[in-house]
Amino acid sequence: MQTLQEIYTYEIVKREQKDLIQKAADCLARSFIGVDISGKWVQEPMVGQLNIRYADFFQFTKDYLESTIEQEYCVIAQDANNNVVGVLAGDTNAPEIIGADIFEGSFYDMNVILHVLEDVDKRFMEDYKKIHGKNLKDGELLHLFMLGVTAEHHRHEIIQQLGNRLLIKALSQGVKAVYGEATNSKSIRVMEKYHLMKKYKDIKGNYIVHPYRDNNKLNGIPSHIADGTYILMKEL
Repeated sequence: MQTLQEIYTYEIVKREQKDLIQKAADCLARSFIGVDISGKWVQEPMVGQLNIRYADFFQFTKDYLESTIEQEYCVIAQDANNNVVGVLAGDTNAPEIIGADIFEGSFYDMNVILHVLEDVDKRFMEDYKKIHGKNLKDGELLHLFMLGVTAEHHRHEIIQQLGNRLLIKALSQGVKAVYGEATNSKSIRVMEKYHLMKKYKDIKGNYIVHPYRDNNKLNGIPSHIADGTYILMKEL
């Protein structure tokens, strides 16, 4: 019997690996837009609710990877046929709060997701400043931005291996902590179980969350699927 190490190989993508960047963007886009995994439909709930198109989301994902790939915080899982079946992509940039719509045309509703992420990121940065007495700067924290797995089998093990590689790298680079915006209940459970991340509480002891029920574009998401986007964090 093959071990998981023999079934899947893991690699941090480099700038010159254009083909892998393309494959990673495709894996992420398909997993967010929606993919059938052993007869079960898996997708990111905000993307599903807003009916975001694959072509638009693929371009968004590819642009993100190309803009951050030099930091080498994009790790992929490949199967025996060199198909990219898992991706975890992040960066060490401090969040940028734009505060305005930037997406147009068929991708216009991506602005809804942008504003949800900016809402929780802004409150997280404000709380960080209250605690530390200074603004969050580039290079201080690892931001886990996108996770996608299209493999049929061993999905949780792939998630664990992807995360382990980025956390080890971040620790070796002197990064203080890792955080991310978890947009659904399943991703929260996975990150809590496999990477010991926890829902972040602010200085007053409250979770930083954007509840979907209060968003007229997202309140159709069933609460048992996701009740909001939370900040998760782990000290390194």
